[in-house]
Amino acid sequence: MATITHAREAVIQTLYAKELGNDDAINQFDELLKERKIKGQKAEFAKKLLNGILEHINEIDEIIKNHLIDWSFDRLDKVDKQILRTGIYEIKYTDTPYQIVIDEAVKIAKNFSEDKSKNFINGILDKVAKEVRENK
Repeated sequence: MATITHAREAVIQTLYAKELGNDDAINQFDELLKERKIKGQKAEFAKKLLNGILEHINEIDEIIKNHLIDWSFDRLDKVDKQILRTGIYEIKYTDTPYQIVIDEAVKIAKNFSEDKSKNFINGILDKVAKEVRENK
């Protein structure tokens, strides 16, 4: 049975495919959800998440850039970039508790990224969450 984590993974996979140059990735999202058996509220969550990230991608990318130390945005691992985009969108624009967002992002990084990525992602998302809480 598909979980909310699977819904997030489908979003990250779609963003990753788009980043690699698959211009049809967004149009193929519904099909990906069907293949992964992501239905109902989880599918709606995934669609809102993907559309929200795409709507705010420039602002999200600026947040990422502002948190990179001695590293350029262009050198970021493409999977890590999509995990960060997803996490930052959720922290900034949804009511999902930031602890859940960070835990999910780290879990996804453990499965799809290099071992060192989970600490990197955790650190950036934690800083973003702190900034968002301070500005509320």
